[in-house]
Amino acid sequence: MVVKTTDSLARSKFTAHHLQQFISKVLWYVTLTALGFIFSLPFFWMVSSSLKIEADVWLYPPKWIPNPVLWENYPKALTLMNFPRLLANTLFLVTVGTFGVVLSSSWIAYGFARFRFRGRDAVFVILLSTMMLPGQVTMVPLYILYKQLGWLNTYLPLLVPAYFGGAFYIFLLRQFMATIPTELDDAAKIDGCGYIGIWWRIILPLIKPALATVTVFSVIYGWNDFLWPLIILNDSELFNLSLGLATFRGLYSTQWNYLMAASVVVLTPCLILYFVAQRFIVEGITLTGLKG
Repeated sequence: MVVKTTDSLARSKFTAHHLQQFISKVLWYVTLTALGFIFSLPFFWMVSSSLKIEADVWLYPPKWIPNPVLWENYPKALTLMNFPRLLANTLFLVTVGTFGVVLSSSWIAYGFARFRFRGRDAVFVILLSTMMLPGQVTMVPLYILYKQLGWLNTYLPLLVPAYFGGAFYIFLLRQFMATIPTELDDAAKIDGCGYIGIWWRIILPLIKPALATVTVFSVIYGWNDFLWPLIILNDSELFNLSLGLATFRGLYSTQWNYLMAASVVVLTPCLILYFVAQRFIVEGITLTGLKG
């Protein structure tokens, strides 16, 4: 009889514990869903506004379901902004810039992770400190420098700095490389592999998640870059998609429905890229934090 009572109490505690866990999990998911819905409202408003007539865009309270639904806003918007030209320019900038920043950052990170030289840690701290410097502070001196070089209204100020690496990307890759045992390097040296061969054949294949993370961040940054191209470029034939979107904003009026339609088209590749590479991003950032 005593044994049955003890078993009954144990089952009761077990059930209560699992019930509490179930309720906590449900509340957690409900909270996350509610927050996700709230943070998605601007995106829903953008999609909704892209299918409306211009007079309905700023109605209050917002009319979330357009009536009528104007799908023709999309081809009109893409025609107005010369979408093929802007897309070609953006793809060129993103491809060349991303290739340069991934290649150079991984090489510089390899140096910080594997080579021991006097002042290495101090140089690395100085590199990290550049991340604290707002980009707006360096715009004026950089503009004067590129003007002296005759690079204004060209793609050189947008692409050349990428081949000197990015501080955040170097930090991310260096942290990831620090988790790789140095015994692999020693084994490669015994087999006659040099430093470049170790970097190319051993290190880079082992840090694919981190490289994927850097690539995604670089592509999204280059795709959405607006302020620096706005300062550097004057010829509309050289504009990227972000500058093309700005053409919908006139001095006295803005074609909001066309602007929202074009924004949806410009945003879609970034969303697809993020969802496709989401696993690599999480894996890369998670593994980077395992070892400092």
